[in-house]
Amino acid sequence: MEIRVFRQEDFEEVITLWERCDLLRPWNDPEMDIERKLQHDADLFLVAEVGGEVVGSLMGGYDGHRGSAYYLGVHPEFRGRGIANALLNRLEKKLIARGCPKIHIMVREENDLVIGMYERLEYEQQDVVMLGKRLIEDQEY
Repeated sequence: MEIRVFRQEDFEEVITLWERCDLLRPWNDPEMDIERKLQHDADLFLVAEVGGEVVGSLMGGYDGHRGSAYYLGVHPEFRGRGIANALLNRLEKKLIARGCPKIHIMVREENDLVIGMYERLEYEQQDVVMLGKRLIEDQEY
């Protein structure tokens, strides 16, 4: 397995991966999300590759105060092999190198399986309420 930075030729393969991992939501345009990411900290957009196939992804960010992680997905046939852990580990190292003191990860509260995975990796649930506001409507849903 190789962990590397996303390349333009990974575009379709990553979107297909996100579909397989049920990461897509009608209100988020995955193509637009990738295009936006490539404009900001593109080196924090990671993929895991096995045998020339993209089997994992992780989109990281850093705003100078906190790091973040989105679109962590591992192809269902490759789960349980440490790929998610390797992606997170690489992102954490990149964030530490930038002086980032803490990382936040948002998970839908009904996703017990993923919450359990993060807890095994020493992530803790925080006593905060996440609020959001859409500033740009990408598409009607």
